[in-house]
Amino acid sequence: MDTVQRLRTTTRSWFVQQFLAALGGSSDRDLIWLTRVAEHLTPTERHRKQVEWFRGLVQQHHPAVQLARRVLTETAPQVRRGILLNLFVGTTWEGFKVRQELLAREGFYPPYLIVISPTMRCNLRCYGCYAGAYQWDAELSPERLDRLVSEAKDLGIHFITISGGEPFIRSDLLDLFRKHQDVAFHIYTNGTRIDEETARELARLGNAAPAISVEGFREETDARRGEGVYASIERAMKALRDNGCLYGFSATVTRQNADLMTSDAFIDHYVNLGCYFGWFFLYLPIGRAPSLDLMPTPEQRDRLRQKILEIRRTRPIFAVDFWDDGPLSLGCMAAGKLYAHINHRGDVEPCVFAHFAVDNINDKPLREALDSPFFRAIRARQPFSDNKLRPCMIIDHPQVLRETVAQHGARSTDGGGESLLVEEAPAIDAYSAEYAKLADAAWQNGYGWAKDGELL
Repeated sequence: MDTVQRLRTTTRSWFVQQFLAALGGSSDRDLIWLTRVAEHLTPTERHRKQVEWFRGLVQQHHPAVQLARRVLTETAPQVRRGILLNLFVGTTWEGFKVRQELLAREGFYPPYLIVISPTMRCNLRCYGCYAGAYQWDAELSPERLDRLVSEAKDLGIHFITISGGEPFIRSDLLDLFRKHQDVAFHIYTNGTRIDEETARELARLGNAAPAISVEGFREETDARRGEGVYASIERAMKALRDNGCLYGFSATVTRQNADLMTSDAFIDHYVNLGCYFGWFFLYLPIGRAPSLDLMPTPEQRDRLRQKILEIRRTRPIFAVDFWDDGPLSLGCMAAGKLYAHINHRGDVEPCVFAHFAVDNINDKPLREALDSPFFRAIRARQPFSDNKLRPCMIIDHPQVLRETVAQHGARSTDGGGESLLVEEAPAIDAYSAEYAKLADAAWQNGYGWAKDGELL
């Protein structure tokens, strides 16, 4: 980094800190003025538009501004600096420039983030677990994990999600966060390993935000995850809240709990437990004992789509539906478009739900694996249709997954992927066709969005 670039980075970091401090307590009038100053520091027109969009939220007194103030008054100072600066400056601004330079120089644009599963070991045995079919025969060593994060940073990637398995089974996880303070880490966890000491250290480090898996309330969560797990989740959330951590929930939507997940009682419960964000994932028939009967019906999926839009308009929590929010990412995110998954053996998969790979980070650099012919073939077909409410190559456009896997000889990484392509193919095709009717009608009617990519 040359002197001029370093000065610009320092200036942006300083301004973001001042802006965040002001957001926590200033009047709406002051915030509007600050957004006008911020527009002159953004690196591209796209980023300037994002600042302009936020100013509109302030002017509308939108719940998103209330959420931002929650983050900036309730979280620890280290958390505000570690996570938000790494996201705004490291990932969105400086990382963007690195990725743009790689595109101009090499014709390759790295993803916004990567997901790493250092281990598939877990202390729970949840039925239908998407990762439950992986063997526990290997995991990424601390040295390889550290080198992988460094490789990602060289590509302008400063946002890394840690999944599994249960990540906190790894005793070296906090050491990773400690060493890479310039990365915003996001952890998917069952919450049972987060105690007061862990929460205190996460707050001190400031650069890691857990998402704790839930199935509903106590009854639904314990039914899938085991008796007493919900009580552990409540204890974990209390410890995270008391120590000023940024955290939220991760919900797997099944046919059994979909109606609960779309209720006001569900979302209000987790807002009251202090969650700042909530991720909704549709159950897919992969992993441990896959069952088509657990998939939400097309009608349930459509109701969830509508509910997420309502939540974002009315609640101080950031909610995302990783299927029906396809307009946010202009379609499928996978295969290095916006992200990719590296599993415990080092296999580089298009996404955490597409358990197929051609390349492995133990055989080649991350940069080469992310721009493999397999990934390029998938990216060349994205988006798979004009309707971004049908973004997925697993359940919305299953022929894409089948064709690219066959074309590039991708292997199943969990030993069960072939059933998704063969035995379950007729049922997946039928599901896709049924949901397409609802999604196409919603798309034609405006689907509750103002335009592609508008969040709220």
